[in-house]
Amino acid sequence: MVALLALGDYLLWNWSLSASHDVLALVCGVALIPLLIALTWLLAIGALRLLARLARVPRGLRRVAVPRSARAARREALADGPAATHAAAAAHGGAGAHGGAGDAARRSPPSKLAA
Repeated sequence: MVALLALGDYLLWNWSLSASHDVLALVCGVALIPLLIALTWLLAIGALRLLARLARVPRGLRRVAVPRSARAARREALADGPAATHAAAAAHGGAGAHGGAGDAARRSPPSKLAA
C-alpha cells in the first residue's frame, strides 16, 4: 500500500512539475519524502524477516531434547569443579561425587579417625 502511495505521489509530482502547477508540485514533493522513508523502512523490515525465515531450521530437522541422565550431570559437574559436583549430586539425590557412606569418612579430618 505504501509503495502504491509513493508511486502515485511521484507520478503526480512529476506531472505537476512538467505542467507548471507549482503549488501541487510543492505539496507532492513535501509528501514524497516521508513516503519514501516509510517505503525504505518497510522494505528493510521485510528483507530481514525473509532472512530470518530462511535461517530457521525446518521442523523435521530440529533436534529433540533428550533428558540428561544423572551420570551425565555428574560428569559435567566434575568438569566444573568440586563445589559444582556436590551441588549436582545433592540435586539428583546422591551423597556426593563418590557417593555412599564412605563419603562422610573421607570428609572428616584425620585426627578424628578411630584406630
